[in-house]
Amino acid sequence: MHVQSPIQTEPETLTFVVPGEPVPQPRARIVTKGKKSWGFTPPEHPIHAYRAGIAVTAKAAGATVTEDAVSVTIAATFGRPKSHRNKSGLKKTAPLLPREDVDNLAKAVLDALTGVAWHDDKQVASLHIVKSYGTAGATEVTIAKFS
Repeated sequence: MHVQSPIQTEPETLTFVVPGEPVPQPRARIVTKGKKSWGFTPPEHPIHAYRAGIAVTAKAAGATVTEDAVSVTIAATFGRPKSHRNKSGLKKTAPLLPREDVDNLAKAVLDALTGVAWHDDKQVASLHIVKSYGTAGATEVTIAKFS
C-alpha cells in the first residue's frame, strides 16, 4: 500500500490520505456453539487490509496517541464504476451517492485509529463524514483537538 505524507499539518491538526477504495465495516458473522455465541469478521475480508492501511498511513503522517477529545472529519471517495457512464458521459440513472452507509465507513476508520491516534474512540467528540464519487477511491482523514 502506498503511504502518502500529510497534506496539512497545523499545530493541533493532522490530515492524511489513504489511497484505494474505502471499505465499510461489515456486520459481524455470528457463530453459535452450544449456549455460547460470538461474532467475527472473516480473515479474508478486505476490511482488515483497509484498517491496517489507515493505521500505517496515520503513523507515517505523524499520528500519536492523545488523551484529549478530538474532532474527526472523514471524506470517503469512491471511484465511479464504468457502468455509470455511456458514450455521452454520466448516465441519467447513475446514482448520486455510493451505496455504502456512512456509519459503517466511520466505524472502520475510527476502529483503525484506536491505539494510533487515541486510546478509545469514545474520545471522538465530533465526527463529520462525507461520501462521494470521484475519479479514484481514497479516504481523507483529518484529526483535530476538540475545542
